[in-house]
Amino acid sequence: MGFGSYTGSTIQMAYFSRTAVLFSVAAALLLNALPSRADVYQYIDANGTISLTNVPNDPRYRRVIAELPRSRPVISDGELEPVIARHSRVHRLHPALIRAIIKTESDFNPLAVSRAGAIGLMQLMPQTAVRLDVRDSYNPDENIGGGTKYLRQLLDRFNGNLPLALAAYNAGEHAVERYQGLPPIPETRQYVQKVLRYYRTFLTNERLSSSRAYRAQALGAKARALAPSMPTRSSDRP
Repeated sequence: MGFGSYTGSTIQMAYFSRTAVLFSVAAALLLNALPSRADVYQYIDANGTISLTNVPNDPRYRRVIAELPRSRPVISDGELEPVIARHSRVHRLHPALIRAIIKTESDFNPLAVSRAGAIGLMQLMPQTAVRLDVRDSYNPDENIGGGTKYLRQLLDRFNGNLPLALAAYNAGEHAVERYQGLPPIPETRQYVQKVLRYYRTFLTNERLSSSRAYRAQALGAKARALAPSMPTRSSDRP
């Protein structure tokens, strides 16, 4: 296993066996070594060896990380809400739950990159993104689509148990299966509690907003019903 040297804007290929830990470390190292704007491409050969580069010289390379601007973009709720709603509907999840995961994972920063190499709003690991057919993890639509699909898969795998699915989202499904419950990992347990807390908060806020909108609509209808009709002037008659 070895990594190529970094010279100027070129990173030579990195080769290593297909394991989540090594892939994560490699992705994180490449992200830190890249110039301010660059893409990362991946190729997996027949033996399962993964090659990463930002200068693909073979058509079999596939982009897994898009170019990374270093400033945080501004994404309004108006832009994110329809994306969250659409993917939540497709995968039969409540939008407030997806919003809670995004808040916990990236605080709504689509350019967030963790020390382990997780990327974007829902912090997808590069190998997970490949498995979910996410080509650009920095793209909010693709990232939310992949993260929502992954959460649905985890919920199905753990029979709808939300805390276990969230623990698997954070620590990996194999960790949950190994311990046959919440892994005794403080970070993971805190993660589950945090997501559930945000979930409850977003649900409450959503219900309050709906209630206020309903009351405003009802008051408007009542006011219109009580308003006296204007008399018709003779000049207005046909």
